[in-house]
Amino acid sequence: MARKPNYGQNRADVNRAKQARKEAKLEALKDAVARRKLGEDPPDAEADAETNLKTEGESHGQ
Repeated sequence: MARKPNYGQNRADVNRAKQARKEAKLEALKDAVARRKLGEDPPDAEADAETNLKTEGESHGQ
């Protein structure tokens, strides 16, 4: 007999992954701001960092 799906656990897993993505994105943006303030990064490098974050997270299980 198959087990009954645990929707609460599935939702918790999705929420944890979503929060981890948010925190990673926020950390990357904070790092970009800090580098920009120190003069290490040109202003257009932040757009490159955002593009890299978007392309890294777009696997969608494929």
